Amino acid sequence: MNLSFKCRIAAALLCLGTAFIMGCATPQSADSVKLVTEDFMVPAVDPGIQLYVRNKRPEGMSQFTQDNIVLFVHGATYPAETSFDLKLNGISWMEYIANRGYDVYLVDVRGFGRSSRPPEMDQPAKNNAPIVGTNVAARDVGAAVDFIRKRRNVEKINLLAWSWGTRIMPTYTAGNNEKVNKLVLYAPSWVRSTKSLTDTGDSTLGAYRTVTVEAAKKRKGFGVPPEKQKDLMPESWFDAWADATFASDPWGAQQKPPVVRAPNGSAQESRDMAVSGKPPYDAAAIRVPTLLVVAEWDSDTPTYMAQTLFPQLVNAPYKRFVTIGEGTHSVIMEKNRMQLFREVQLFLDESIAAK
Repeated sequence: MNLSFKCRIAAALLCLGTAFIMGCATPQSADSVKLVTEDFMVPAVDPGIQLYVRNKRPEGMSQFTQDNIVLFVHGATYPAETSFDLKLNGISWMEYIANRGYDVYLVDVRGFGRSSRPPEMDQPAKNNAPIVGTNVAARDVGAAVDFIRKRRNVEKINLLAWSWGTRIMPTYTAGNNEKVNKLVLYAPSWVRSTKSLTDTGDSTLGAYRTVTVEAAKKRKGFGVPPEKQKDLMPESWFDAWADATFASDPWGAQQKPPVVRAPNGSAQESRDMAVSGKPPYDAAAIRVPTLLVVAEWDSDTPTYMAQTLFPQLVNAPYKRFVTIGEGTHSVIMEKNRMQLFREVQLFLDESIAAK
């Protein structure tokens, strides 16, 4: 990195607009469509917990339906904002969808990004058991869904999840099919038979774990043929992501080296599932159109997970399985990211009635 880490953190914070007014709209440009951005703090079901929700949509958009509203949720380590609304080559995934006439949201569940951090995260990790499991996160997603449904006066919205989020949103959907229009699972997670890259390997997991920039950089190369690693993700893209992501944890940004804290609830669940063989949710309870997207070299949620899940979606009105070639778990930030964007957009744009 050419600039000092502190300078880059400051630039990332400025870029992401950390000083925001709840519900205050600001116009932004992406592609050829003028977009509006709004930031909210939404109460969780549990008292005292506030959830960060961001919205982007075309300026002047006035028609909101169950077909043109999307909510993103993140994975087990990093917040939604720096994954789905990080400009790379001039555009973020959130903007890509908004440019096509959608009302797009993201949410950080508790313990991530700008959402409330449980009090256990202010103590040494070893002092408490793993926190923020999938059921807790699904309640947080439910609070965001209900906020959006009420705001736009719609019955259903589309859900788009990545990694651990692909356990959170199906868990929510299984109990709330009437509130979900379509379900997109990018890097689907299922019962694991291989080592998790997010598991520290400690015999006993604490409340949360910490991740460094170097650890994140090392992880991104897993499973990629050596001759392909250099061109898969431009260094400038990784640096932009790292600057924004490691600025998202105020306490972590002050450590040497800087870290991001991530609740360990999902890691403990992955261990428990590997022992019991019990799936994270009942796939047969999903009764909405569902898309699974996995990248060829994903070592975090390998292809076998999606292949095992897909035939169990027996009650989805229709379902689809797409593999993106030459991509990893983070294909969202790699050279083939537009393949991911286009495949998901095709699924979102299709009329359910025509199926």
